[in-house]
Amino acid sequence: MPRQRLTKDMVVKAAFDLAREGGLENVTVKGISQKLDCSVQPVYCYCRNMSGLKQDVIDYTGSYLRSFITERLDVNDMFQSMGMAHAQFAKAEPHLYRLYFLRKRDDIHSFEDIYKKETNPQIAEFIARQLGISIEKARQLHLNMLIYNTGISFILTVLGSDTDIGHVQDLLTQAKDIFTHSIIADSKQEEPNENNRTF
Repeated sequence: MPRQRLTKDMVVKAAFDLAREGGLENVTVKGISQKLDCSVQPVYCYCRNMSGLKQDVIDYTGSYLRSFITERLDVNDMFQSMGMAHAQFAKAEPHLYRLYFLRKRDDIHSFEDIYKKETNPQIAEFIARQLGISIEKARQLHLNMLIYNTGISFILTVLGSDTDIGHVQDLLTQAKDIFTHSIIADSKQEEPNENNRTF
């Protein structure tokens, strides 16, 4: 039976599998050739630029992460379920979580940049409707939870698969309640006093 022709997609998928097992440092031409059961020569056709291949792996990981989260998203509680999905991903795929989020990015210089790049704008809209607050306050609440959730998720990548995910959910719920209370209190303080208005 003739050997299957090697394609770039096959090389990227093999590199992704290696990164999944041991991080980006685990991605080598030799490792890819072993995964694909072929010699190193055809792999070199796609691996002359390893930095380009590693970027392909990062992009592939981003697509995989989005699919993972979408499958676990509860449309009735997008805010909480999004945070839990990220935590579950970090627990299940620690190497992928670290390689995707713990990397230097030239287009990211602030928390706001991360928020714009990594969040779904529908979440802030959902929060604003659910809590009856402005979209600006909803984004602030969402960013606070994003920062907290990222910290929890990174801890999960080193704790191992035995970590009690129920305890993680409790921690996220407590943080959400605290941040929500603070944002709502701020919103009420900023509401103009109708009785003191002059027209």
